[in-house]
Amino acid sequence: MERPTGHAHGPSAPRLLPWPSPDGNPCYLVTDDNGSYLSRLADDMEAVQLATGTDVLGHARKVLDDPASPYAEVRFAGLRLAECLSDALRVAESRGMRVPVPDSGYADEN
Repeated sequence: MERPTGHAHGPSAPRLLPWPSPDGNPCYLVTDDNGSYLSRLADDMEAVQLATGTDVLGHARKVLDDPASPYAEVRFAGLRLAECLSDALRVAESRGMRVPVPDSGYADEN
């Protein structure tokens, strides 16, 4: 998917939402209103996902720092870290897709 340019013309680029569809596919929102209910809900969900990642990382560090941690606890920590990393990568991708690419001011010379 192309990143938006610095122009304010035309429809906005689709926003990757922080949750998948019921069948696991990416969900997108197309709107010119970044303050819409669904946009605010997505912003709130991203904030919760990132905060959860911070919490899980803190707990996982404690488990991983203890060489006597049982296998089940280490595995559980790893699974939760993988979930949080997936969420954080989706947030990063969504936000990166919404960063406008500045116009260079030069026409392509082909």
